[in-house]
Amino acid sequence: MTIDDATIDALFREARNNNKWKDEPVSDETLHELYNILKFGPTSANASPARFVFVRTKEGKDRLAPALSSGNRDKTLAAPVTAIVAYDPKFYEKLPQLFPANPDAAKWFTSNDSLAATTAFRNGTLQGAYLMIAAHLVGLDVGGMSGFDNAKVDAEFFAYNGWRSNFLVNLGHGDPEGVIQPRPPRLDFDEACQLA
Repeated sequence: MTIDDATIDALFREARNNNKWKDEPVSDETLHELYNILKFGPTSANASPARFVFVRTKEGKDRLAPALSSGNRDKTLAAPVTAIVAYDPKFYEKLPQLFPANPDAAKWFTSNDSLAATTAFRNGTLQGAYLMIAAHLVGLDVGGMSGFDNAKVDAEFFAYNGWRSNFLVNLGHGDPEGVIQPRPPRLDFDEACQLA
């Protein structure tokens, strides 16, 4: 199956990281649609360790604000939604539900803390990328970032469940004035790739 050029442009070639937002809300239905697309992206053993908090109320933004770096504060508070992309270190507890083909799959991780930590972080990051792609598919713009204090976010949002924050993604309808122009360059194939 191939995808048409317009879709490739929307997802990658013309997609940009937004820093300024229009004052347009994002509905609960859109957030549900977004999740119901991204959840189908593949992960190791279908582990699906990512967890998401969609911060969209003034109260939620007030809780998030102290953790933001000065360069990310204003644009994050102005975004209609900020997704905290997190992961559950104990994701393997859901494996009987998510990976029924192997009823003993959780044991791979309960007996190996390093493997569990690596799998949670790696696959949770992958699911965060799926979120950004799915956002474009449902008509949203994105602004991903890592300039925040993870420990503060975890203490404020995840003290009760042990999840760990990874990165943030602002979601909404971007204002073109908030996009860096011209687009920064990318590495060529020969600079980033090898054929073996």
